[in-house]
Amino acid sequence: MKIFTGSTTREFAKAVAYSAGVELGSSERKDFSDGEFIHFFNETVRGETVFLVQSTPPPADNLLELIFMIDAAKRAGATNIVAVIPYFGFARQDKKDEARYPIGAKAVARMIESAGAHQVVTMDLHADQIQGFFEIPVSHIYSSAIMVPYLRQIYEGSKLSVASPDIGGSKRAKKYSEQLDAEMVICYKHRPRANEVGEMRVIGDVRGRDVIIVDDMFDTAGTVCKAADMLIEQGATSVRAAGTHAILSGGAILKISRSKLSELIVTDSIPIKNPNDDQREIFKEGMDKIKIITVANLFADVLTSINNGESISKNF
Repeated sequence: MKIFTGSTTREFAKAVAYSAGVELGSSERKDFSDGEFIHFFNETVRGETVFLVQSTPPPADNLLELIFMIDAAKRAGATNIVAVIPYFGFARQDKKDEARYPIGAKAVARMIESAGAHQVVTMDLHADQIQGFFEIPVSHIYSSAIMVPYLRQIYEGSKLSVASPDIGGSKRAKKYSEQLDAEMVICYKHRPRANEVGEMRVIGDVRGRDVIIVDDMFDTAGTVCKAADMLIEQGATSVRAAGTHAILSGGAILKISRSKLSELIVTDSIPIKNPNDDQREIFKEGMDKIKIITVANLFADVLTSINNGESISKNF
């Protein structure tokens, strides 16, 4: 069992390797002056099961680096190549929303397979159907295994409601509500265009209740911040949000700092980018509201089970 990492998830992969009780494998990315790059291994992988850890948020270089790592492992004689993708980028392109649109998530799945991966391990896909885009085994794990125990500690004895930020996330919210023994409400939203929230309404009563909004990712944070403000206006005592992937693009940190959210709980599936010097104060204010929970131990447990040929169903 050998674990290697791409450049975007180095600290996370170190934590996974440490938890699994192995040394992080030695590999290297070399960048050229024209923007081209190469990723290669500094040790043998022949006959080995190799786990290649790399989230694939934009830019597309992160995905391409994973593809290069898979290809390098295949050409170096690895027996079993497992692509470990904590955050599967392009997952929101899971269907044709308009005529002549691509299904980007399917194209990414085909690239990973064609490069030579034998298995995929990922967490909280934007749409469960993406597992069917692959013709190789996909181990789809859920951060709720870590999130739910943390939330139980916070809300012990509280009148709790779990909110979905949209109709599409109601299945996820229902699972959380069952595990937390809480009521469920839905925030209905209309998007006039991508990354922009128009009308929003609450389906359910939140008066006098603590509310936790659950989602798979937070990108511009427009939806979650607008939902939090609206829930407080509807009489909620407090509002937190819990989600797996902290994309936090554009002005997300500023929106979070100015919102009525008490806390935004995320995992370390994607490293949160450091701001420019002129944004450091805003970044600090927003980060004061953000709690990062590691899922490295969860991934280490899954990778160890895969390596030993054991069931991973307890992590589903």
